[in-house]
Amino acid sequence: SAHVGGTWAEVMLYRWSIERVAGWQSEAGWLVGCNFTPSTAGNQLEMWQVETFDPITIERELGWAAQLGMNVVRVYLHDLVFSSEGAGFLDRVDQVLAIADAHGIAMIPVLFDGVWHPKPQLGRQPDPTPRLHNSIWLQSPGRVILDDPARWPELGPYVSEVLSRFADDGRIMAWDLFNEPDQIDHLTLKSGSRQGKADAATALLDTVFDWARSVEPSQPLTAGVWEYGEDHGPIANPLNALILERSDIVSFHCYEPRVELAAVIDALEVHGRPLLCTEWLARSSGSTVDLLEVFADRGVGAINWGLVDG
Repeated sequence: SAHVGGTWAEVMLYRWSIERVAGWQSEAGWLVGCNFTPSTAGNQLEMWQVETFDPITIERELGWAAQLGMNVVRVYLHDLVFSSEGAGFLDRVDQVLAIADAHGIAMIPVLFDGVWHPKPQLGRQPDPTPRLHNSIWLQSPGRVILDDPARWPELGPYVSEVLSRFADDGRIMAWDLFNEPDQIDHLTLKSGSRQGKADAATALLDTVFDWARSVEPSQPLTAGVWEYGEDHGPIANPLNALILERSDIVSFHCYEPRVELAAVIDALEVHGRPLLCTEWLARSSGSTVDLLEVFADRGVGAINWGLVDG
């Protein structure tokens, strides 16, 4: 790309132009799919650790996704598997990409996650609690690293090596860098405030964008907006400002009914970038399958939570 002022390092950190993301959207078409973890895994470590990696089940269940007409899956990775297994982990990601691609399905990997259990540990995972959603799901990184900026550089190789391995891989649709970074967990409840977590997560996400951008992947980068004000626009806070300033495509979560979903889409369209809803479908909240009509009519990608009972 042309050097248009500033150092090469600065140019490298620019997000994609409106024209470039429009070209990406034209090539991608309407994205419809699900968040996917196989039914034999209760969290990211069980999906990816060598002892419990289950390509046979993944093959079968992605076949079901394809039969439903899905063309994309959003899949969570975990930094601990990379730190412990390195190339073996990347090879397993490659294997899942091949399985999905054979079914006509692209992948959006999620690198980090601020939701659920804050103290992930490698090895055998706890038994899940029956009928409790995401009862053993894990944050990445764990809070011991998130809360200690001096340890953030430990995460740099994970970001750079995962993205570098697949930077020009057409089976990757986009990179989702950090899921709900400031989500409440029992450590924030214990402290009585989520502000500390929000501050750390915002600063870490900014750094992760730098690491990811420096790889210059051929796929767009994003992180998702997930909290809204009374006007259905994103809550005004430093995290959302960062996300909307640095993401190539605007991704978001919305588990609301039709009218509220349309209002969220209206609020996000002002950014002039492709919209991708990376989480929706909560029947108890009025987010029901018929909302596919809204996503299709508005040209907004629709990735529901989820596919199978894990």
